[in-house]
Amino acid sequence: MKRSTAAVAALGVVLGAGAVVLPQATAAAQGCRVDYTVTSQWQGGFQAGVKITNLGDPVNGWSLGITFPSTSQRVTQGWNATWSQSGSTATATNIDWNRSLATGGSTEIGFVGSWSGGNPTPTSFTLNGVACTGSTGPTTTTTTTTTTAPPVPRNPVEANGQLRVCGVNLCNQHNRPIQLRGMSTHGIQWFGKCYNNASLDALAADWKADLFRIAMYVQEQGYETNPTGFTNQVNSLVDLAEARGLYALIDFHTLTPGDPNHNLARAKTFFASVAARNAAKKNVIYEIANEPNGVSWAGIKSYAEQVIPVIRAADPDAVIIVGTRAWSSLGVSEGSNETEVVDNPVNATNIMYAFHFYAASHKDNYRATVSRAASRLPLFVTEFGTVSATGGGAFDRASTTAWLDLLDQLKISYANWTYSDADESSGAFRPGTCNGGTYTGSGVLTESGALIKSRISTPDDFPTS
Repeated sequence: MKRSTAAVAALGVVLGAGAVVLPQATAAAQGCRVDYTVTSQWQGGFQAGVKITNLGDPVNGWSLGITFPSTSQRVTQGWNATWSQSGSTATATNIDWNRSLATGGSTEIGFVGSWSGGNPTPTSFTLNGVACTGSTGPTTTTTTTTTTAPPVPRNPVEANGQLRVCGVNLCNQHNRPIQLRGMSTHGIQWFGKCYNNASLDALAADWKADLFRIAMYVQEQGYETNPTGFTNQVNSLVDLAEARGLYALIDFHTLTPGDPNHNLARAKTFFASVAARNAAKKNVIYEIANEPNGVSWAGIKSYAEQVIPVIRAADPDAVIIVGTRAWSSLGVSEGSNETEVVDNPVNATNIMYAFHFYAASHKDNYRATVSRAASRLPLFVTEFGTVSATGGGAFDRASTTAWLDLLDQLKISYANWTYSDADESSGAFRPGTCNGGTYTGSGVLTESGALIKSRISTPDDFPTS
């Protein structure tokens, strides 16, 4: 940035609901403001959002310096900027889409940090090497800011609006990272009776979920047997979710055969239809291939790069999720790892990559893969179970809890398999529940359903500005 010789003036740092206001320095001809918010904290770590507002001349290329109180605060993962750290100072440098800041313009970035106690609030900020202090005119006074709390959103879609991918995160309409938590249907060809006004009311109001995944099998008595009927069924479930403020994840549930290219023509037909019909909705996410298996990453990538443009032609804004190799395990279940995706990503924007796990079968090495990959790839756990990879077997509380703690820490969204009364240990409801029409209360839940409901129904922390 070309600057005048004057220095930049002083800063207001917003932390949580309150404000820390620093005295303004001797004035300058141009300046900036930084609003810094700690959005969550846990033992050994925290997450923060940083809003940069340019109060001076327009800039085309910027670098923000963030000085922490000590070297115990370290940036471990960041988004919407290129991040580095030396000693106690972290540096965030613009990426292509946010390099320009007009006068009065702003951009939002954020990061996950590690710490060993103390205060995670930085002591100072600089923009292109000049102190960032929050005003443009000469002053030596101290200023305060009064804010009015916005109305509390009534549901997840109202709070977050149209979603997008920012860096490695799923972000809301305020460009802030969020985590969605919800449930997946079983195959709608078998368990359609479980998905109605009463069950969706329970999911929204009793479970307080954010997300409803609609698993439309392609084979196994699914879409290929009645394309029009299944397309209409999916659209009806999208409407039920929308009416309750839930995000709807449309899952093209390919499983056998494992190569999604077998269903390429069907995928193009299906997604062209549902994208055109639902393009105006803010609650729709597309999952274009459930669990590719027995196929190379190159084959999956080729499929994705042919299906994504079909969706984009009708719906240019929605988030699209791409399945990964080896039953969406980032290749781990077939002896690979995340590097094949990192080194050869899908040529498309506003996309995420699916990761699936079943807690009794997939443990430390799978969790280690997710921990590594989360700093390089935008991940979405579109399906997981509390049991073995068969969907049955013993309920594994310890491994499930370890997984959910990790996903919460990394702010990775998830959907549990399954919101159904299937006679298998992964079902959330006791067998026969869907015949009775009552979906609330602990009496209808399995051991798996009780645990997942207890995790999903805790309050969300959606940023609303």
